[in-house]
Amino acid sequence: MVTSIQARRTAILKAQEYLRLQPLYLDTETTGLGPLDEIVEICVVDHNGTVLVDTLVRSTRPIPADVIRVHNITNQMVKDAPTWPEVWPTVLSVLSGRLVGIYNAEFDLKMMQQSNRVHRLLMDSSQWDRFCLMKLYAAYYGQVGYRGEFRWQRLEDAARQCRIDLLNTHRAKDDTLLARALLEHMASQTP
Repeated sequence: MVTSIQARRTAILKAQEYLRLQPLYLDTETTGLGPLDEIVEICVVDHNGTVLVDTLVRSTRPIPADVIRVHNITNQMVKDAPTWPEVWPTVLSVLSGRLVGIYNAEFDLKMMQQSNRVHRLLMDSSQWDRFCLMKLYAAYYGQVGYRGEFRWQRLEDAARQCRIDLLNTHRAKDDTLLARALLEHMASQTP
């Protein structure tokens, strides 16, 4: 069994390796968490924090009030935004051939697939490499759950635990910049 100390050391070394590869960072905001939900905002920043994509997206379904309370993106805000078929080619072009860090990669990839499915677009995610910052941070932080796995931390908790002074507003741009700062923090530690 891997100890917390071994996992932290491995996570630091992996963070250093990822950072050397100058990854992109991606985040989405959505209409919800379910199998029919879609992206309403997407942001991609590069390793320097330069914004490559940052746009609201007009979904085919309304954003429920309980979701609006989380990310503060309203139906009014997205009513004149580009649609996913208008945004997707740019996103795909930016990501193609790159390494992409995503905090909770499984969720964001699922939402990209769902948004593509709604519009009958293809998504071949083998066109870019990705890694999950949430899983990497879980190993770095080392809090063991009752089944012996490393517990995932919310992004805002990870920022607080690392004393990263960036706000978590649950907006895509802020979350990408926070994920970038988190990887830099992990990579700056001594293994």
